[in-house]
Amino acid sequence: MSRYWSDLVRSLSPYVPGEQPRIPGLVKLNTNESPFAPSPRAIAAIQSAAADTLRLYPDPQSTRLRETLAAYHGVAPAQVFVGNGSDEVLAHAFTGLLKQPGPLLFPDVTYSFYPVYCRLFGIDHRTIPLDGEMRIRIADYQGDGGAIILPNPNAPTGIALSRADIARLLAARADVPVVIDEAYVDFGAESAIPLIPDHSNLLVVQTLSKSRALAGLRVGYAIGDEALIEALTRVKDSFNSYPLDRLAEAGAVAAIEDDAWFQQTRSTIIANRERLTATLRSLGFDVLPSSANFVFARHPRHDGAALTAALRERAILVRHFSGPRVADYLRITIGSEPELDRLTEALAAILGEAA
Repeated sequence: MSRYWSDLVRSLSPYVPGEQPRIPGLVKLNTNESPFAPSPRAIAAIQSAAADTLRLYPDPQSTRLRETLAAYHGVAPAQVFVGNGSDEVLAHAFTGLLKQPGPLLFPDVTYSFYPVYCRLFGIDHRTIPLDGEMRIRIADYQGDGGAIILPNPNAPTGIALSRADIARLLAARADVPVVIDEAYVDFGAESAIPLIPDHSNLLVVQTLSKSRALAGLRVGYAIGDEALIEALTRVKDSFNSYPLDRLAEAGAVAAIEDDAWFQQTRSTIIANRERLTATLRSLGFDVLPSSANFVFARHPRHDGAALTAALRERAILVRHFSGPRVADYLRITIGSEPELDRLTEALAAILGEAA
């Protein structure tokens, strides 16, 4: 520990991202990346943007991308904010909207960046337990609290709330900002974006990393009332006026415009998820109902950490969390059919050896 660190740095427990090792023949199912390439139109747009104009700063307002997203979602450009991945967008939301006099509420089993942001930005927070089926109960968020953030679908469980559930929450808590983190919404959940016209306290955050297969490009965005977007913009312009470079904006616009590619790859991932769920259950796993591009599963007779280690020995990575209630679960990204075949064959062998 360096003697030059600030007291803030000494107190931090940073977020730990999924492992990115270099292992020959690796089947990588631990970071919820797409098994498919991005839209060819996106790749072509990025290549075209790699030109002499890179000597110039990009548009600080990302106007073209915001206009494209606004047209896609049926909102005004002034209702759209873009940033360097949805993690940056969320960080600005934590600073600009979720730091309130009352505690921020979010689930006890959820995206582990939320408590990290709370520590970084000095935000008082309270976690709300999931129910016995690992679901978010809207009624639990209708009491005290100065702000609310919910992922939909939740991560790492993959379980989704309905739009009607979120509408009930917004009606009950019109007095506080509510952020719905929709990183995985395209794989089977209902977006809350249609609720925005009637709820000025609602901010919806999405990303191009998952369903658009652009995790390496780092583009996220938020949609909400213009006043909420202005709050994020004020934070951005106090931190980094140019969060998206020219390549990122060009690729993101092309990816949004190529809806056919998006629908094809998304539907394939959903089909692969249902196939994997059925296979895991046939092997004796308990699998939570997922609306994401991953499943959350446990075997009643096997330790989660041990299964994760046994898979790694076979060059297959899945994500394991050691916290309470989830230590026996594996979070498994939905890969290609050959990758999932290799996974299930390995699990069958591991379970057979243990028996």
